[in-house]
Amino acid sequence: ELTEQGYLKESGGKRKKQPAPQPMRYLSSTGALILVGKNNLQNDALTMRFASNSDIWFHVRESFGAHVVLRREGREPTETAVYEAAKIAAAHSRSAAGTKVSVDYTEIRNVRKPKGAKPGKVFYVNFKTIIV
Repeated sequence: ELTEQGYLKESGGKRKKQPAPQPMRYLSSTGALILVGKNNLQNDALTMRFASNSDIWFHVRESFGAHVVLRREGREPTETAVYEAAKIAAAHSRSAAGTKVSVDYTEIRNVRKPKGAKPGKVFYVNFKTIIV
């Protein structure tokens, strides 16, 4: 990862680029698919490439954590699915031990990656916050 980002020079022969591991997959009690990035590179791939513009993106407010995507698949997400996705985002963050965790969520179309930003770093607007 450090060589890919330009922090270290590659040593010796050429290395094959490893395919990004697949995100963790969960099913909500309503049957909606929830995807979770396991690290900063996977968070980038999940948020910026794999998710559709109408999918719902979750992240713990003002803390490090996984990017979580609730796939809409053409339907409006239920409150239960949104709450379950927020709980998963809280569980996969540094705030996991907290009793009340604030989780922001918005449609993917409202999430932007600044040019030259580190992997996993995004900005988002038009969000709502849920406490789990």
